[in-house]
This record gives sequence, structure tokens and C-alpha cells, in this order.
Amino acid sequence: MAIFDLLSASPVLMVTVCVALGLMVGSFLNVVVYRLPIMLQRDWQAQCCEYLEIENTTPDSNDSSAKFKIFNLLKPDSHCPQCNYKIKAWENIPVLSYIFLRGKCSNCKQKISLRYPSVEFINGVLSGLVATTYGATWLTLALLILTWSLVALALIDFDHQLLPDNITLPLLWLGLLANAKDLGFGVSVRDAVIGAIAGYLVLWGFFWVFKLATGKDGMGYGDFKLLAALGAWMGWQSLLPIVILSSLVGAVLGLGMILFMGRDKSIPMSFGPYLAGAGFIMLIWGSQLTSFYMNSFLR
Repeated sequence: MAIFDLLSASPVLMVTVCVALGLMVGSFLNVVVYRLPIMLQRDWQAQCCEYLEIENTTPDSNDSSAKFKIFNLLKPDSHCPQCNYKIKAWENIPVLSYIFLRGKCSNCKQKISLRYPSVEFINGVLSGLVATTYGATWLTLALLILTWSLVALALIDFDHQLLPDNITLPLLWLGLLANAKDLGFGVSVRDAVIGAIAGYLVLWGFFWVFKLATGKDGMGYGDFKLLAALGAWMGWQSLLPIVILSSLVGAVLGLGMILFMGRDKSIPMSFGPYLAGAGFIMLIWGSQLTSFYMNSFLR
């Protein structure tokens, strides 16, 4: 295709396009991260009320979205959570609008959370890394979808300790499809299928060992599905490095928050962000990490 030929001829243009696309998608991810958990909660409550044959009070009066009868990823339009001012197109340009507005709503002058431009910026950088690593190919497009999904999952799990099936399950099937189409990732269908199965069973096994030993749930089923999705994308060979990386980072950060930030050690800590981060690290630097491990410890 002409577009791929053009992007292949100019790596700088390729990276620039992917960074710009990542910034725009990052703006949408902010919407997904905020709205999807509320949408799921409303749906679950409606189903429970229907099953119990009681009145559905959704949305709850304590819900900040209660004033919106229609609430999905498209409606209502982007607005200031303080004054409900409808954000104009020029005020919604990723990162730049935040800088031009000096981090404040143009109407009520209330501060806008730094998280919004941060997500946009980070998503743009990660998209650029994918483009730099894999070039102008269909594989890059598939891996961009994987990257954006991992960002959304990490943030949702951090906020709500929830990894929605709406994202994890399609991500798993897309990984199997990408490898079945042989887009050049180097993972056979056999390895992808085994990776999906083993990814789920590994954490499922850890879950039950921990539960039988302590009587507590060590993690949620969403973590099983996320690791299964990563196994479907990167094969069973990637599972051990992902588990080791995520566990080490999780343990170090968790211990740091307990020692230096006074976090209550009895409060559960989301594992999804560490799985997602380890998965992306393996996506970009997996071959280098594997070579380092083989040369350093197995020679």
C-alpha cells in the first residue's frame, strides 16, 4: 500500500505519525478509564435489580455522573467536572491545550488534573517506541492496539482494582488472530495458544496456593486473563520473564509505599499495572532481556 511505502521510506515520519496518533488515542483513553468502570457498575446494578425484582435506583445520587441519563464512551460530550462547561475542540488538543490553558478550565478556572496530559504524553511516547521498534508494518498497527489496551487496563486497575473483560478478552483473541495471520511477530499459533492457556493457569495456580495457605484472595481473575492475553500475543516463552518482572517491580514499589508512604499493608494492591508494564517491556526489549539472561546466567 502507498501509505506503508511512504512511511517505510521515512522512519522519522513513521514515528511522528505514531506519536501523534498515540497522543490522540491517549485523550480517548482518559475517557475510557473514567467512564468504563461507571458503565460496568451501572450495568451490574441494573442486572442485580432485575434479578431481585426490585427498583433500579441507577444512577446513584452519590455518583458524579448521576446527572447524565445517557452515559457511555461517546455521550455526554467532554466537559469540565466542576462547572459542566462543554469543552471546545481547540481546548481538547492533547497536551498542548493543557499548556495553553495553564492547566485550568477556561470557564471556571478550576485546576485540571495533571493526569490527563500525562496519560496522553505517555501513550504518545509508548506508541513512538512501538513504531521505532517494528517499523511501518501491519504488525505495528496491531501492537499499537495492544499498547493502548495495556495503558487503559493499567489505569483502570490502579483506580478500581478491576480489569474489565470488555478489554482483556478481545485482547486475548486479537493476539491469537495476529499470530494466526503471521504478521511477523515470530510467534507460532501453537506457542500463542499454549501461551494463552499457560498464562491463565499459572496465575490461577498461584491464586489457589495462596488462598489455601492464607485463606485470602491474593489476586483477581482479571489478572489471569491479562496474562493469558499477553501469552497469546508473545507466546508461552514470554510468561516467566513477565511474571518475574511484574513481581519484582510490584514487590519493590509495594514495600516502598509501606515504608515511606505509610500505606496500610493489609490493603490489597493492584497487580494489573505491573503485568501490563512487564508485558510492554517484553514487547520492546524482550529479545535483549532474554539474551542477557541466557548469557549471564546460563553460560
